[in-house]
Amino acid sequence: MNPPFAINKIGHVVVNVSDLERSKRFYTEVLGFKISDIYPDKMMPGGMVFLRCNADHHCLALIGGAPSADGAARTLHHLAFELSTLDEVLRARDHLKRHGARIVYEGRRRAGCQVSVEFLDPDGHHLELFWGLDQIGYDGRSRPADEWRQTATLADAVRIAPPGQDTTLHDEGLRRQVGED
Repeated sequence: MNPPFAINKIGHVVVNVSDLERSKRFYTEVLGFKISDIYPDKMMPGGMVFLRCNADHHCLALIGGAPSADGAARTLHHLAFELSTLDEVLRARDHLKRHGARIVYEGRRRAGCQVSVEFLDPDGHHLELFWGLDQIGYDGRSRPADEWRQTATLADAVRIAPPGQDTTLHDEGLRRQVGED
């Protein structure tokens, strides 16, 4: 049986690094990535740098010195896959629940403003299915932090959108599910 959504592409990868400044220099100076946003240590232990190589707000993010929850020495924080529509994110969440996947987050994060559901695969890898990642225009500017609309549920992500993000659900059943009808 096919899932009720289709993955378009690998959207972004987030990795833990031992030295954030050294890694930031490598990815920007050696590989040519551009910085979209930076989280200080108070927002993300170890700090975080969002990098892009195209118009997506980020295709790679680096987390400095952040150990995994179980203390294991991993370099992968999470892998994210892009979906085509907001409706698909809600369908994906419901599909994952029906199949017993452990969901660890749903809603909208800060920088990038994508709406997502995050979950663990059978080996405990942290994965994300998302829609609506901000795009960076010709001027190279990111959305200002005061426009981020972090939420902890998909229903709130639909209701509390950042400026310019159209969170209209097209499926009537999904609109009822989040209380839009």
